[in-house]
Amino acid sequence: MNTFDAIVVGSGISGGWAAKELCEKGLKTLVLERGRQVEHVRDYPTATMNPWDFRHPGTLSSEMKEKQHIQVRGFCNESNSHFFVNDLEHPYNQVKPFDWIRGYHVGGRSLMWGRQCYRWSDLDFEANARDGIAIDWPIRYRDIAPWYSYVEKFAGISGSRESLPQLPDGEFLPPMEMNCLEKDIAQKISSRFTDRRMIIGRVANLTRGLKDRGPCQFRNACDRGCPFSGYFSSNSVTLPAARATGNLTLRPDAIVMEVLYDKDRKKATGIRIIDANTKKTEEFFAKIIFLNASTIGSTFILMNSRSDAFPNGMGNGSDQLGRNLMDHHYRVGASGQSEDFRDQYFFGRRANGIYVPRFRNINEQTRRTDYIRGFGFQGGASRGRPGSAEGIGAELKDALQEPGGWSMWLGAWGEHLPYADNRMTLSKDRKDAWGLPLVDIDCEFRENEKIMRKDMMNSAAETLEAAGLKNVQAFDNADAYPGLCIHEMGTARMGNDPKTSVLNRWNQLHEVKNVFVTDGACMTSSANQNPSVTYMALTARAADYAVRELKKGSL
Repeated sequence: MNTFDAIVVGSGISGGWAAKELCEKGLKTLVLERGRQVEHVRDYPTATMNPWDFRHPGTLSSEMKEKQHIQVRGFCNESNSHFFVNDLEHPYNQVKPFDWIRGYHVGGRSLMWGRQCYRWSDLDFEANARDGIAIDWPIRYRDIAPWYSYVEKFAGISGSRESLPQLPDGEFLPPMEMNCLEKDIAQKISSRFTDRRMIIGRVANLTRGLKDRGPCQFRNACDRGCPFSGYFSSNSVTLPAARATGNLTLRPDAIVMEVLYDKDRKKATGIRIIDANTKKTEEFFAKIIFLNASTIGSTFILMNSRSDAFPNGMGNGSDQLGRNLMDHHYRVGASGQSEDFRDQYFFGRRANGIYVPRFRNINEQTRRTDYIRGFGFQGGASRGRPGSAEGIGAELKDALQEPGGWSMWLGAWGEHLPYADNRMTLSKDRKDAWGLPLVDIDCEFRENEKIMRKDMMNSAAETLEAAGLKNVQAFDNADAYPGLCIHEMGTARMGNDPKTSVLNRWNQLHEVKNVFVTDGACMTSSANQNPSVTYMALTARAADYAVRELKKGSL
């Protein structure tokens, strides 16, 4: 039977949440995933392997360099490459350099994400209106705050309460502990600066067991899949919750071609797919459709859903579909060394770092005149092995077994403004192996981001020097093109006016009321915080609204 109450396209962070919420509210829900099945624990082949178990520990094989030449620019390596796409099999066209990092399998990038979870504040939701950039968000912090709390309690976010207006506190498990150098630097930053503070990262790793999950084992092998369920992923958390209701049907290897539309009823009726293996087409039908195939994936589906009613793509009456593509810019900051704490070490491999919340353009006292918006620092301190130990034989081996000196780095994550001509389109002449048009991506960082990067680098160095570190070295890896931060956003933005936006305040297509988009495509600006917990909250909120509207007969 191909008829359901709801269809969710994509099984990653937002798709898993959509599945959980819709299933728990009683809807028979089909989840379509274009990639292969990945069963929790069973399909994590490298999760418990030792470094010496790999053929190329710490390096990339020639095969990876050839077949995953884009993926390896991120953090794809021998231990997790099975969770990243083969770039030769999944091409796209870079009009300007854009690193599209992808994982096509059940769970998507929820298996490999960095797990940093930071709420937005009204500093972020009001930014476009305040600066006269793009369009205003149709929601404010008060609209999403209870949904942040809802998803944080279920996902399990560890962190510390700090009472910072630009970074609202959440529902936290006990925070992970800073090591001795980080604690020392945090104290020195607080004493030397009035505008910045260093805290422990807020991360979706469990510091105590939660609902038969975890806790985190401090292995820092999260991107291989966690057999202990120590961090949040669709595979270990939301999809099992959906499955427990008896309302979930999961279909892997289902490449979505388009959303089906009835122009007389002015409603979407279902989804047409291509089986990834047989290449046969099939149709599924539902009352509600949630697109959660990722920023570029969901917008591709809408663009490819052309009909007499939508000759330029479903819901594209505003001509904003595919526009305003954003990604955070990073790989810029500083590092330094410390001569202190030579008698101390740290426990385990903490799967988290520190965070310095945004401190630029917060208020009149912190306002810059050369750029708008801001950035935050992530990083951490550690002791490595001495890289230049001297000696021979047993003497050298003994030296290499002792830890070297302490060092610390700060890396900045900066906001990318929404520009209408930073966009994705569908190729008119190139198709993939399944006969679908390739995506053309034309996106770049511009003057505001480039000016901000100088401050990001200099401020990182200034912060470490003020904290007493030595040999501070600033860096800016200028080849960090959009996409590489894997925080792509925009392309189907939310807004109040159908003439200038694709989605309304409930993540609902202005022009097709029973289609919702709650992944990164919906974002109207990017802020500088890692966005995934915002996707979770928006998804739970939209699912609640969709079911209420369905029960009222409004969908």
